[in-house]
Amino acid sequence: MQELIIGSHVSFKSSDQLVGSVKEALSYKANTFMFYTGAPQNTNRAKIDESLTKEAYQLMQENNIQPKNVIVHAPYIINLANNEKIDSYNFAINFLKQEIMRCENLGMTKLVLHPGSSVKLAKEVGIANIIKALNMVLTKEQKVVILLETMAGKGSEIGSQFEEIKAIIDGVTLKDKLGVCLDTCHISDAGYDIRNFDEVLDSFDQIIGLDKLLCIHINDSKNPMGAHKDRHANIGLGELGFDNLIKIIYHKRLENIPKILETPYIDGDSTRMYPPYKFEIEMIRKKEFNPKLLEEIRSYYK
Repeated sequence: MQELIIGSHVSFKSSDQLVGSVKEALSYKANTFMFYTGAPQNTNRAKIDESLTKEAYQLMQENNIQPKNVIVHAPYIINLANNEKIDSYNFAINFLKQEIMRCENLGMTKLVLHPGSSVKLAKEVGIANIIKALNMVLTKEQKVVILLETMAGKGSEIGSQFEEIKAIIDGVTLKDKLGVCLDTCHISDAGYDIRNFDEVLDSFDQIIGLDKLLCIHINDSKNPMGAHKDRHANIGLGELGFDNLIKIIYHKRLENIPKILETPYIDGDSTRMYPPYKFEIEMIRKKEFNPKLLEEIRSYYK
């Protein structure tokens, strides 16, 4: 049986860039990680430092982290689904091109992207806008594959149903440059019953194809199935439950796919929030829920 590929979201700071990301992942006993190349809510981006990147790759090699399993997440402000304001639409297209180039400069090959929200437009129009934008963005030369994330269906979000993801892929010319990132919280919130995950996986395979599934975001949910809320919970402390998530994480059909935690930080004192990932990864590796998870996290970081 192949070693579990498990990690979490980590920071990427201008001071130490990818080196800092790798060190944070290692502090959680992870063998992969996901990061934004800058703040997800704005366009501020530090120039990629080649020497720091080289140092990070050496560190990854020494600690058995394979770059092919590392995930980059595109910023939230990219919305390819709405073109009511053409300047904003063109901005999103150009910013995504820049993010792809940053991934290329970092040697990363997987970029997760929220498909977008149609806002006041019909979903069919939003899907057409996404297809048009991706056909403008993707090139034969790029090594980066864009992973369309399954969404919770909040508001006018596109991608909450597998058929919507399939429609986008079908409309894009360079289909080999597209994959999918499945989010456990999102698909449950969208109405998929993860207690019957084999059925969900069969549906995904029939509609999209398992060969397109290249990343899984592992999150519990604060809301029941079909809520369309998108509020992540810590592993085992939400509506999905520890045992159901463990079955997904260790599913034989998903062995080679990186699993990434995006669970919430824990309240500490009045000025601090604590990352839960070291403890959640430990639970996952042991396949044993820790009912004192929050207490141990707070105690560790004090």
